[in-house]
Amino acid sequence: QVQLVESGGGLVQAGGSLRLSCAASGRTFRGYAMGWFRQAPGKEREFVAALKWSGGSTSYADSVKGRFTISRDNAKNTVYLQMDSLKPEDTAIYYCAATYGSIWYGPLADYNYWGQGTQVTVSS
Repeated sequence: QVQLVESGGGLVQAGGSLRLSCAASGRTFRGYAMGWFRQAPGKEREFVAALKWSGGSTSYADSVKGRFTISRDNAKNTVYLQMDSLKPEDTAIYYCAATYGSIWYGPLADYNYWGQGTQVTVSS
């Protein structure tokens, strides 16, 4: 059974940084894409960033491009989201997800497995 466990959320001032981690288990993720999504209060969940486990191709939402970096550690089966220059509008619950589907990035991304989420709060 696939399990995705996020960690690293918290409270940070605007301009600060956080690094989220997603520990993946339950299968081999070669061939999968791993993504980060977020949902702010009163808003729909939105795509943030994604990475192909094999090859390492990445994709980012325009709102985080240049500030966030997604990466992976094959040995630890862990995906990271380094978030720099954080803004109050980045405040949300951040979810890690995995997919074996072909649409792995963007607003139409379709993911099969989800973590429980971790709260990120950016104060002004």
